Amino acid sequence: MSDRESSGAEPAPVIREARPADADAVTAFARDTWGERHEDYIPRVFPEWAAADDPEAGTFVATLPPDAVAESDAIGTTDGREPGDTLVEGDGTGAAAAGDREAVVGCIRGALLSEWEAWGQGIRVDPAARGFGVGTALSAAVLDWARDRGARVCRNMVFSWNVMGLGQSRAVGFEPATEFRFAEPEPESDAVDPSLDDPDPNAAWAFWHDSDARDHLRGLALDPDESWACSALTRDRLRTAADEDRLLAVAGADALAGFAVRTRLTEREEAGEPTRTAIYGAAAWRDVDAAGALYEAIAADAAAVDADAVRVLIPETVEHVSDTGANRVPVAAEPDFVMSADLTGEP
Repeated sequence: MSDRESSGAEPAPVIREARPADADAVTAFARDTWGERHEDYIPRVFPEWAAADDPEAGTFVATLPPDAVAESDAIGTTDGREPGDTLVEGDGTGAAAAGDREAVVGCIRGALLSEWEAWGQGIRVDPAARGFGVGTALSAAVLDWARDRGARVCRNMVFSWNVMGLGQSRAVGFEPATEFRFAEPEPESDAVDPSLDDPDPNAAWAFWHDSDARDHLRGLALDPDESWACSALTRDRLRTAADEDRLLAVAGADALAGFAVRTRLTEREEAGEPTRTAIYGAAAWRDVDAAGALYEAIAADAAAVDADAVRVLIPETVEHVSDTGANRVPVAAEPDFVMSADLTGEP
């Protein structure tokens, strides 16, 4: 990607495709992104992103000349940081000529979720490079990448408490889309499973299409292929979930009363122990009683797949959160925000 002219004397960041050799540099500035709130996943996944040869995904880094960040207060005063920890050998596509050193000061990843939907994630900026327009350049690069591949919209997810991240997204063209929260029922192997034996995906689609959950979430659910990304829930996805025994449904007196989709199982180590989490990326119900039945079905399903923990994406509304609470199901302390950039106009 071409360099961008600086508006002043400061050098402008140059965006290039990520390489596996950038992993240590990215880890240097991303290891403590969220402080005590929680661990950043970027150091864990960036090597895989950078090494992937996937035409439907692109990972990029921002680079600057070494001198631009050498005197920053973030170097040497931030825990774990050392001078030169973000320097890599340039290949001529970044801020340095081939063979010279350049500083890797930011990263981002784009992914195509469907023919028309793209997702931007993992944007990180080295604190030593603040003020150089790194975040803006990274966001513009991913939006250009998505537009070039035919996407009509690009979305992202930002923690509700990340005010700077929300502001950055708005500044580069993302608009508010929706909010959700994770419900966290416990797996229960001895729970009475009220779910239907052979749920009809067409009935689930009709229920979803007319539900308040769909309206609030703008039709979005967790994507089945890209972790922690949201894309439009389709009839075909519900049919696939039914075929793979991942569609749960509960009935009321005369009709379907709620459904959920188990999107994936994740396994990772937490507090030194392996944890298997069942993720339900779509859920909708008719009323508080149907919510209770659906959570019972989810608890039984999670136990059946040997999950240690459960997360269920629910709309961030008074109705859905209070229905969850009324059934004594815990919810995450804070919601997450989804934002959306329209790519149909001129960049």
